[in-house]
Amino acid sequence: MFIAQELRKKSIAEYLLYMWQVEDIIRVYGCSLSRIRREYIEQFDYDDEQKEDLADWYGNLVTMMNQEGKREHGHLQINQIVLQDMAELNAQLLNSTKFPFYNAEYYKVLPFIVELRNKGDKEVGEIETCMNALYGTMLLRLQKKDITPNTEHAIKEITTFIGMLSDYYIKDKTEGLKFEDD
Repeated sequence: MFIAQELRKKSIAEYLLYMWQVEDIIRVYGCSLSRIRREYIEQFDYDDEQKEDLADWYGNLVTMMNQEGKREHGHLQINQIVLQDMAELNAQLLNSTKFPFYNAEYYKVLPFIVELRNKGDKEVGEIETCMNALYGTMLLRLQKKDITPNTEHAIKEITTFIGMLSDYYIKDKTEGLKFEDD
């Protein structure tokens, strides 16, 4: 909760990856708030009030996962909306002539996106494909598994692209972006 709040202000992509990780943590504990509280929250060096706030937050997420049928897999609607917002902003940035560096980065990453979509779910959008690649790589690193040089290169490029999108997302939410000449 505390990390999510900070990430949401700083980087929407990091926030979304964190929230996907939280969904997986909840699944590891069988969507059981009592287990999350006892086996996970208790390990943190928070005061009782902070632990209670964290338990409430996890409790709300557990409820949502149960209501939305996401106990086994998939992403919560609140996270899908963020992903959709990112995809819509991506389309706006690409359709505007005011963001040439973003467009250049997109076309640099596009071959990787196409390759990933061909290997996986072709119905998944470009931004979700990128986020899935970043999340999958994060999981591989956590498991200390090898990552090929080609994958490392692709992830580096995708990270740059998603980082730019994330920066524009925050700027759009805080200041507003102008997509056309005024």
